[in-house]
Amino acid sequence: MNVLIIGAGGVGIGLATSLLSQNVNVAIYATGKTAKAIKENGVKRTGLFENYSFNSVKVFESYGKIPEKYFDYIFVSTKTTQNKTIAENLNEHKNLFKDNTKIIIFQNGFGNDSEYLKYFNKNQVFCARVITGFARPERHISEVTVYTEPILIGSLQGEDPKTLQEIADKITASGIKCEITYELDKYLWAKMLYNCALNPLGAILNVHYGALTENEYTVEIMNNIIDEIFEVIKASGYTTLWNSSDEYKDLFYSKLVPDTYNHFSSTHQDIQRKIRTEIDSLNGKVIELGDANNIDTSTNKIIYNLIKAIESTF
Repeated sequence: MNVLIIGAGGVGIGLATSLLSQNVNVAIYATGKTAKAIKENGVKRTGLFENYSFNSVKVFESYGKIPEKYFDYIFVSTKTTQNKTIAENLNEHKNLFKDNTKIIIFQNGFGNDSEYLKYFNKNQVFCARVITGFARPERHISEVTVYTEPILIGSLQGEDPKTLQEIADKITASGIKCEITYELDKYLWAKMLYNCALNPLGAILNVHYGALTENEYTVEIMNNIIDEIFEVIKASGYTTLWNSSDEYKDLFYSKLVPDTYNHFSSTHQDIQRKIRTEIDSLNGKVIELGDANNIDTSTNKIIYNLIKAIESTF
């Protein structure tokens, strides 16, 4: 089995080391300091579960140097802001693909397959729900910091994910449980509800998740965001794991946020580093689907516009 991983952050390196531990042939597309660090040091997985270290892994710094018709899977584990460019590059280098090569997108947000579906068939493009926490203490190291539920891989286009069982089994064998699912939309929307309510608001106010639940004003904002998302899910023909927004909010305030009380979101980290956030794949996607289905998403729009206003100052 041959896997190309595009994106050498915590998730990408974590997946690379996991697959290398199972004798999968892995190559990483990376550039600059990250490519240099991996070439010099290899890759490591530390933290929870078994730790792995591999001194040598193939690194490509340009698409033109990647071997043709070699890889069975291409994992995309970059920020969502890079999807348009990656999809275009893969389309320009379709000679990389075998007849059955599959793309699996390991990212935050919803609908991240849309850029790839412009160029590739829906039976080639799959997505993953990742709520395992991966940090990158050094450019070549992935630290597994949090584990609550398995990685889930499947299709948002109704394609049968059973062909992905072999890759899910390899990841599971490395110590991080991974499963295929026929209901990926439910689980991605569960993550969207959590991220859209917490990530941008915590970034705007420069606070951790727990602080947002202790202020009546931020609680009202989060409740409105959640209510709007439930309306969008229903109008768009998707489903999620709860029957109502009130049912979800009970879990959100009693367990989900307390379990991650001191966490600062990736959106917060991006704002602090003055780089573009993934807001378009989060609240931006809610707004897009709301507009398409005549659903009021005014609270999501305010939050979205505030993040965009901050980004415009970078």
